[in-house]
Amino acid sequence: MPTGEMEVLAESVEVLNVCRTLPFEMKDFVKKSESLRMKYRYLDLRSPEMQRNLRLRSQLVMRMREFLCNQHGFVDVETPTLFKRTPGGAKEFVVPSREPGRFYSLPQSPQQFKQLLMVAGVDRYFQVARCYRDEGSRPDRQPEFTQVDIEMSFVEQAGILALVEGLLAYSWPAEKGPVQVPFQTMTYEEAMRDYGVDKPDTRFCMKLMDLSPVFSSTQAEFLRSALSKPAGSVQAICVPSGAKLFSAKDLEELKQTARTLFGQELSVVLVRADGTLKSALKKLLSASATEELLQGSGAQPGDLLLLAAGALNTVRPLLGKLRMQCAELLESRGMRIRSSWSQLIIRLLLPLPEDIHLLYTEPHKVRGQHYDLVLNGCEIGGGSIRIHKASEQLHVLQRILQEDPSLLSHLLEALDSGAPPHGGIALGLDRLVSIMVGAHSIRDVIAFPKSFRGHDLMSCAPDFVSEEELKSYHISVNWPAEQEGGEEGK
Repeated sequence: MPTGEMEVLAESVEVLNVCRTLPFEMKDFVKKSESLRMKYRYLDLRSPEMQRNLRLRSQLVMRMREFLCNQHGFVDVETPTLFKRTPGGAKEFVVPSREPGRFYSLPQSPQQFKQLLMVAGVDRYFQVARCYRDEGSRPDRQPEFTQVDIEMSFVEQAGILALVEGLLAYSWPAEKGPVQVPFQTMTYEEAMRDYGVDKPDTRFCMKLMDLSPVFSSTQAEFLRSALSKPAGSVQAICVPSGAKLFSAKDLEELKQTARTLFGQELSVVLVRADGTLKSALKKLLSASATEELLQGSGAQPGDLLLLAAGALNTVRPLLGKLRMQCAELLESRGMRIRSSWSQLIIRLLLPLPEDIHLLYTEPHKVRGQHYDLVLNGCEIGGGSIRIHKASEQLHVLQRILQEDPSLLSHLLEALDSGAPPHGGIALGLDRLVSIMVGAHSIRDVIAFPKSFRGHDLMSCAPDFVSEEELKSYHISVNWPAEQEGGEEGK
């Protein structure tokens, strides 16, 4: 540990407290299981890595507040975490009250509150908000999380895009390099066409290609003998150096992914060093078709082609998944293909206000004004321009979503009080920070996270409550036999 230039000669020592034997050594090179780290989180947080993560997160939030409040006149408004049940969406946590049969609900997000604030004349609102969803944890999700919630009145998508660009450029840590603005933009259709997913990682190319014309004369036989699928589009990706770097086991794993997740067969074409092909498809292709395949795909000696055929809404997501799997395989073989950061992307879904008349006749043709913010292939934010007319919102709830509008009567009444046009966006703070620091899970940027099962291993929450304690909430429960079975039983 660096000590600087100062030496201290102690004249006396006073022991302020003593430490029992620790469950693990406080050293970076000592590997600890995640469950052990979470059980003794107060010790794990002493590590330099966790200290850096929490301090970077704090600095990021401070810069965001400076930008929004001091430079753009936003008002930071706290909204309740005890609310009422919301129709649709993710499953919510319910909280009992002392009134028989009445429950609160923890909000999935401040969505209703920020729209009510627009009606109230708080024309520029933001909040670092806690959100709750009763669902299992994943590396990028847990039951409670934090988002930077933003809403504005009299705004269009271009205004929200400009604000988010400025916000991230201003708050981005200097040591992570500058943010490139303006952000790259693409439509949902472009993302699916080129990358097969709606949150593409653009740090490397390997775009999807339509090779249907190459198989126009042999397509029926190709589909029947090679892929066993009905006639459809033939899509492909070209993996640079894949033929040289991937083993037979790697190729079988790619095929297994296609079968298990998508019920599809995958055709593999290896381009040898002399330019010839190694594939079951070779016998189906003439010399001219082989040349056309190489030219159309841009494949070079040593490259690998992965082909799938069928409906576009199946083969594109399949190849999008395999594209990411191949990128990870290439990098595990020592081939660096991804830069540190991709461009930040706003995905636009062709917003057309003139579609509003279709809401009452052909609602499936209405295109909403939605947008997502994507970084390194991860969705870190999303929002939309809202419905601000009560009659339109009522129609959507009753006729399209078929939800009980009485659950949102307060919102409908508010919109009917002269709500201005408004829209906003919410950024997932946990995901954003985890990408910044290169963490594999958002749990590494949250001070006291939940486990994969949504448990707090440190305090053993959720815990059992006695029948006597539940009486005041008018709840009666028959506890399972596992009650006394320790943490695993719980």
